[in-house]
Amino acid sequence: MERAGRTQTEQDTIRRILTGCETWAIVGLGDNPSRPAYGVAKTLQRNGKRIVPVHPSAATVHGEQGYATLADIPFAIDCVDVFRRADEAGQYADAAVEIGAKAVWFQLDVVDQAAYERATRAGLDMVMDRCPAIELPRLGTS
Repeated sequence: MERAGRTQTEQDTIRRILTGCETWAIVGLGDNPSRPAYGVAKTLQRNGKRIVPVHPSAATVHGEQGYATLADIPFAIDCVDVFRRADEAGQYADAAVEIGAKAVWFQLDVVDQAAYERATRAGLDMVMDRCPAIELPRLGTS
């Protein structure tokens, strides 16, 4: 998939999410170190973010209690970071709106324009097809 260049607006949104969101629910984060979500979550932790695993197994990962769903998390979430296929991702953007998150982050190769429109129309910041572990050093926020 060829990726379009980032617009200034997109860069501003990325920066706003990375600097303004402290608590990140990581959808798809289990206790498997070989999965991309595992390493990205560790990078977020190293950059001072609290990570919250969201996975059906509700496993504790990187010392943080896991939850089976976003709705099960008993405290505020700033950003919902989605490690799911594009055809499943939209439901998590909708759930982010429902729980009052500030932002949604769809990982590399995860694009759902309809979900983007719903989330941004509801007032959330959102980026798609990006990885915070790549964007943190690129924007100098780490």
